[in-house]
Amino acid sequence: MKKWIALVLTMALCLSFAACTASDTKVDFTVGVCQLMVHDSLDAATEGFKEALTEELQKAGKTVAVDVQVAGETNLCGTVVKTFVSKQVNLIMANATPALLAAANATATIPVLGTSVTDYADTFAGSIPANVSGTSDAVPFNEQAQMMIDTLDLTAGDKVGVLYCIDESNSKLQYEAVKALFEDKGIVVEAYTFSEVTELQALVTSMADSCKAVYVPSDNTVANNDSIVGTICTEKNVPVYTSYGGKICYASLAIDYKELGRQTGKMAAQVLLGEKTVADLEIMTLTPAVSYNEELCGKLGITVPQN
Repeated sequence: MKKWIALVLTMALCLSFAACTASDTKVDFTVGVCQLMVHDSLDAATEGFKEALTEELQKAGKTVAVDVQVAGETNLCGTVVKTFVSKQVNLIMANATPALLAAANATATIPVLGTSVTDYADTFAGSIPANVSGTSDAVPFNEQAQMMIDTLDLTAGDKVGVLYCIDESNSKLQYEAVKALFEDKGIVVEAYTFSEVTELQALVTSMADSCKAVYVPSDNTVANNDSIVGTICTEKNVPVYTSYGGKICYASLAIDYKELGRQTGKMAAQVLLGEKTVADLEIMTLTPAVSYNEELCGKLGITVPQN
């Protein structure tokens, strides 16, 4: 009996100590991350953000709690960021344009950093809020278009389909940019747009039947369902070029989304540590890199340049 009592007392003491330790653990900052949806590029950006933010704050002897919430769809981003505002987080990271718009609409005082956003000026109609900055996934459209022309021997009269979701404003911006560039070379460009994912299979089939090549801008909805695009286009021997890279792309001139997130994380650390205000931070872009999917190029009969 004495041994049993001693054991119970020891366990109670351990639990009490654990509770005290937990309550004594101090978190210096709380950060809310609103990610539009799950797909490789956005996931990588969030992962990079968390890594770099934690590393930078640890160097300064500070700790951070990062609350990542995936909205799943555009109209739920507002619900996510309003929760962050009610909790009075120290900073909000908005991953993708709809998340950034929701965060900017929800608060004018909490610092907001975006990532995986193509054009901040276009997103905010030329007037970016004072509490908003971040990183952009914009790449040089003229170089992307020329890469397609060179590798696919596109000539005047050839048709390129551009696939995007009409709910994503940045996708339309990219469509208009590449349309002008292609048409300057006499190449025909047609937009294939959709609002519901259920429309995608029939739309892509129609596009692949009538186009020599397909261009996909950095569109989150397409990226989340790009296996549909890749399967249909590969079966019909139509090469796909995306602005974000990915497995369905025969070649890409794209950025590293994890590195994009890391740069955003470093910016967040500067704000939280008081080294800079959001207003001090310019929108940052990364230099894109060229890559080829050699297996896919082989299937499509495309010769990868030696350089």
